[in-house]
Amino acid sequence: MSKATLVRPALPRNVWILGFVSLLMDLSSEIYHALLPAFLTITLGLPVAAMGALDGMAEATANIAKLGSGALSDRTQKRKPWILLGYGMAALSKPLFPLATGAIPVLGARFVDRIGKGIRGAPRDAMIADETPPELRGRAFGLRQSMDTVGAFLAPLAAIGLMIWFRNDIRAVFWVAVIPAFLSFFFAWTMLREGSDKTDTKVKMKWAGFRLLDPGVKQLIGVGFLFGLARFSESFLILKGIDAGIAPSWSPIVLALFNLAYLLLAYPAGIFSDRMNPRTILLVGIGLLVGADLVLAKGEALWTVGLGVVLWGAHMALTQGIFSRMIADAAGAERRATSFGAFFFVSGIAALLSSLGAGLIWDRDGPATTFMAGAVLAAVAGAMVLLLPKADSAAA
Repeated sequence: MSKATLVRPALPRNVWILGFVSLLMDLSSEIYHALLPAFLTITLGLPVAAMGALDGMAEATANIAKLGSGALSDRTQKRKPWILLGYGMAALSKPLFPLATGAIPVLGARFVDRIGKGIRGAPRDAMIADETPPELRGRAFGLRQSMDTVGAFLAPLAAIGLMIWFRNDIRAVFWVAVIPAFLSFFFAWTMLREGSDKTDTKVKMKWAGFRLLDPGVKQLIGVGFLFGLARFSESFLILKGIDAGIAPSWSPIVLALFNLAYLLLAYPAGIFSDRMNPRTILLVGIGLLVGADLVLAKGEALWTVGLGVVLWGAHMALTQGIFSRMIADAAGAERRATSFGAFFFVSGIAALLSSLGAGLIWDRDGPATTFMAGAVLAAVAGAMVLLLPKADSAAA
């Protein structure tokens, strides 16, 4: 075998740029995310159900926005304008957090931020799928996911350091977090290039439900809905850490641990999905979520909570990029962004129900019952994955 046949083609330039842009935006967003649970439940005195509703509605809003932006991106056959709009809205939302004076303004800022995330999500993933050959798709989605998670890992550490530096002045920390958000938009605007190899087929704007989606996409949407019901917000991990004895000012360390596991495994998971059936990796990821829930349900000591958080991060690494890769394989090129949008939309509805339900269960029956319910739902999602036809989940 010649040396040339052993060399894999390089990932497209835009994949690296989108990874770096995601890193900067997640660095900004996760500083807010790391501090909001303690701010809402301790400083403002809101119940956990309110926090769950806020997280659920915010994420659902983001995923509903993905449905519209995906269809618009396919209709116009443009990705960059929608990506820029999404990152621009997210950047403009950041100053609203330090300016907020109560729960309602925080909710408004979170919604603007999440709408921006939703608008950019489907066109961004479609751009990666457009420009990456099928044999490298897992690697490409894994790279973007891992770079995104670098920002998410650094953010809670930065939040802790800045809180110490500014002597617990959370508004000052929020102002600093504005900077990487605007840098993210700037790099996307100046460095991202619209692809030239997309199909010329135009998709009519008239919404026809999910009828025109490929069968494989519909099956993945069903699995994604069940999985979304099992995977509530990471804010509950932070609350579990506080419940186990972590001081609120140090609670962002929970997200750092979560994202470290996520970061270390996301790119290898993508590479493995190019070499074996992605469905197998997805099943392992769902199994890790079941294990994480059981550990967090039973564990009270800090080390057991830490183990559960690590397992939770590992399950994210083995599911998020894999779902995107499987959607890219199952979707036709002319409806690629629409397919991503539909998947994220249904996942968003599940996220709303999951976080709201988790908050209600937490307030009524405590964290153990909350995580046990998550384990049961994750096991059902795993059973659904086993029913997927092998051909629909294999690499294209």
